[in-house]
Amino acid sequence: MNATPATHTATRTIEVGIGAVTIADVVDVARNGYGVALTAESLTAIAESRARIEALAADPSPVYGVSTGFGALATRHIPAHLRTQLQRSLIRSHAAGSGPEVEREVIRALMLLRLSTLATGRTGVRPVVAQAYADLLTAGITPVVHEYGSLGCSGDLAPLAHVAMAIIGEGSVRTADGELTDAATALAAHGLEPVVLAEKEGLALINGTDGMLGQLALAITDLDHLLKLADIAASMSVEGLLGTDQVFAADLQTLRPHPGQGAAASNMVRLLADSPIVASHAGPDCTRVQDAYSLRCAPQVAGGARDTVDHARLVAGRELASAVDNPVVTLDGRVRSNGNFHGAPVAYVLDFLAIVTADVAGISERRTDRFLDVARNHGLTPFLADDPGVDSGLMIAQYTQAAVVSELKRLASPASVDSIPSSAMQEDHVSMGWSGARKLRRSIDGLTRVLAIEILTAARGIDLRSPLEPSPATGAVLRTLREKVQGPGTDRFLSPEIEAAVDLAASGALVAAAENAIGALA
Repeated sequence: MNATPATHTATRTIEVGIGAVTIADVVDVARNGYGVALTAESLTAIAESRARIEALAADPSPVYGVSTGFGALATRHIPAHLRTQLQRSLIRSHAAGSGPEVEREVIRALMLLRLSTLATGRTGVRPVVAQAYADLLTAGITPVVHEYGSLGCSGDLAPLAHVAMAIIGEGSVRTADGELTDAATALAAHGLEPVVLAEKEGLALINGTDGMLGQLALAITDLDHLLKLADIAASMSVEGLLGTDQVFAADLQTLRPHPGQGAAASNMVRLLADSPIVASHAGPDCTRVQDAYSLRCAPQVAGGARDTVDHARLVAGRELASAVDNPVVTLDGRVRSNGNFHGAPVAYVLDFLAIVTADVAGISERRTDRFLDVARNHGLTPFLADDPGVDSGLMIAQYTQAAVVSELKRLASPASVDSIPSSAMQEDHVSMGWSGARKLRRSIDGLTRVLAIEILTAARGIDLRSPLEPSPATGAVLRTLREKVQGPGTDRFLSPEIEAAVDLAASGALVAAAENAIGALA
């Protein structure tokens, strides 16, 4: 899923204009190193709204964000000779993040989305400011942003301020090859000049949901992949545990027409098609009445997760089409204060996704556990061990999986129900959307690990059913796994095998193996 960051100035670009960028655009810039170019239409719109801001700046009447202080200090009128200092002070004071560095892909996503809002022409910045963001992205210069600092209201203030520091030539950045340096040095190396911010511009650079929205876009992309992987893992478990594929039939799914459920069940039918293992116990002599819920209800859980991801995609699409700033320049030239920077809509779906991520991991762990219990694994050895008692098999791999699932349950506790007042009670209700985004990233990593361990376990169970063979699709996945991980045998150092499976799961290699055998999964 995560591409290797670009190590040079981008040679591929996307255009950013007055319309919305897409989730695919976010991924291309954030993970694939694409640069950006502003459209002529956008530069015109930016210049037109800037003219309105400059007119208001010359007006003796105070206008919030143009000739006043900010937040709880909004009542002070700032004279013209102090306004450049005001913008610089705003960025410096708000760049108050702390903790570990945030991942490069998150920062690049945030920068693209702030640029996308600037490009609408609704923020009142000069074209040179928007171009500065495009130049940073294209040069691969990534400002250092820290884990803590955003409450998800009034924008992702601290993260966005750390980015804005870079265009004024201050703060720390990483170059395209990951070297830590100061912003002034990095700009000079690419022939770029620091920007001196004018009225309204500092505020326009920090008022947005860009950090949480960028992480949402990346999470949706990751979950689209992981839910296909969940269907593969479940199908391999059905085979290895001698389950039936009959419960996934299309006519049964149409009785409960949730689209995600139908897609997951269809995937599993295709993944299990022509499986000699399934066929071996499908006759009238089979005494199995029905499988456990973790097998039989796999499409219902993965399908519900898919529908939740689709709801999040709808919200993300709306937010990607938004121009979030305060104040904002309206289409008819008015400058108006508003509350569009509040992150609640994005924060809610970030929390929804953490819940379904935990549940998909939970049902996966239950399937793994069934493989290891001799009372429930239908003839396999205890813990899939080569010589039970001498060997422990995959006993502790399930412990690792269970520990991750337990952590995911804690991460599923919603951040968006919390709020903590700030700015002398001016900002008295906040979304905590940034926090929701940060924990969702950890959840997605955990789900990747859980599914990888299930596939590792199911593959061993399938191997132990030899001479029966898996389906063409699951067999292709098993062969891909076996290129990195040995089959059944005496106990070995297990951690490297788990990490190899995780790498295959995260890279997309396991899904690709199945799709190469049977075509694209839903």
